[in-house]
Amino acid sequence: LAIDSRYAQIMSVMQDAEQKRPTMRRIGDQIGAVFAPLALIVALAAWYFTGDSMRFLAVLVVATPCPLLIAIPITLISAISMAAKRGIIIKDPTVLERLPTCRTAIFDKTGTLTYGKPEVTEVLAAEGVNGNDVLRRAASLERYSKHPLASAILAAAEKAKLSLMDADAVSEKPGQGLTGTVDGHEIAVTSRKKFLATNPDKGALLPETAAGLECLILMDGEYAATIRLRDAPRDDGKPFIIHLSPIHKFNKVMIVSGDRESEVTYLADLLGIKETYASQSPEQKVEIVRRETALAPSLYMGDGINDAPALASATVGIAFGQHSSITAEAAGAVIMENSLVKVDELIHISADMRKIVLQSALGGMALSVIAMGFAAGGYITPVAGALLQEAIDVLAIANALRMTWQKRIEADITNENN
Repeated sequence: LAIDSRYAQIMSVMQDAEQKRPTMRRIGDQIGAVFAPLALIVALAAWYFTGDSMRFLAVLVVATPCPLLIAIPITLISAISMAAKRGIIIKDPTVLERLPTCRTAIFDKTGTLTYGKPEVTEVLAAEGVNGNDVLRRAASLERYSKHPLASAILAAAEKAKLSLMDADAVSEKPGQGLTGTVDGHEIAVTSRKKFLATNPDKGALLPETAAGLECLILMDGEYAATIRLRDAPRDDGKPFIIHLSPIHKFNKVMIVSGDRESEVTYLADLLGIKETYASQSPEQKVEIVRRETALAPSLYMGDGINDAPALASATVGIAFGQHSSITAEAAGAVIMENSLVKVDELIHISADMRKIVLQSALGGMALSVIAMGFAAGGYITPVAGALLQEAIDVLAIANALRMTWQKRIEADITNENN
């Protein structure tokens, strides 16, 4: 459908963004409302003390709040447009002013720091259970899931040339796994931790833990198999992590994931991240994000439905890709391409926007106030004041449009695919 197209989605979020007014824009409107009475007071004072009505007119003509009322929204819209051209959708414009203030970076693991395209490495079936049969039933259920591991299990079944069966009563709850009925058997895809929590006496049935990802398959409530997978870390992950502190002033970087501790620790060691939280439910993720946000502004990055509450709880939430509409709705910005380089570009866009807003608004207002002083002193005629006022407006607006004219964003890390 046309309404589901990428263009329609972009236009929809652009319209939503226009309805949300960042703090700097509200402050600009408030200062602009005060500026008019101030200009009138200066004009009346010049007329009262000198008796020269031309000075009164000159002050009113040269006074212009346009750098505040026009330059700020133009800069915001230009930044949103620039981001959209780079495949970054700004759903909430306040992201652009909050992002440069963030000092804690919190990452989900799968699909954020990894490519989110795991591959099945082995299927370890329980005694008396056929591995291909378990894989077939699991894949028949996983085709209804949006979890990153679902596509890997489906690909493994396709590679083994296994035909899928119909599944009924499919249920997937964040952090609780996937359940359903396949060919009359109750199938559940869960984790080692959750299985042992309800079956503490059956740990001997499971294979030893190993590095990488895994999921357990239960058939009619009984352990049937362990599917092991491996998800490669992103090539741009380590450079991005390393440069966050010296370049963007982040003081803390951490991983908060629902995956096993061995998997999270393994990836953290590869990327140089010291603080990790593994086996976290969506509720636990929210608690961690809220705790960190209370200490310092936080940036949370994730791509799964489990990340939606945490994305909404952080100072800035950035979602990767379009894996889940719920995730995209919870985030303030969406990276259409799964690339950390795009996150770096967004940080630069937000920093550039803040700088240009200050230049346009404060610089333009300073010029206007100086011009008012000269007009009150009788050095500027009303006609010259009108021309000067237009020149100040054009200068402020032209500076605000600089983001639109930029052909590229100077990111600190590179992506060979860009």
